[in-house]
Amino acid sequence: MAQHNETGNRGEEIAGAHLTQHGYSIIQTNFRHGRNEVDIIASKGETLHFIEVKTKAGESIGHPEQRVDRSKINRMKIVAEQYLFDHPDWKFIQFDIISVLMKDGMPPEIFVIEDVY
Repeated sequence: MAQHNETGNRGEEIAGAHLTQHGYSIIQTNFRHGRNEVDIIASKGETLHFIEVKTKAGESIGHPEQRVDRSKINRMKIVAEQYLFDHPDWKFIQFDIISVLMKDGMPPEIFVIEDVY
């Protein structure tokens, strides 16, 4: 597996643990519809969260969340529409981003951006 895939997988594990620690229930990971994917689908209270996880390792400039653009949000919406078609009981949904920054010898930095759309 390529290093960037390993980094991404590790970031998703860290994000999932963070969500669980903060009262979320993970419903599904890596949910696909066609060529589009949402990293984590989770619930908290009556809200269903569609979550994109961006991870970066090292000291390079920039933050992981900066790599989520309008196109990615639109692809998340497509996946969410399909998920909601299959699971219509949810009244409230939210799109979130979790940024995971991993630096050698340091605990990961986790930054959550809620309700991005």
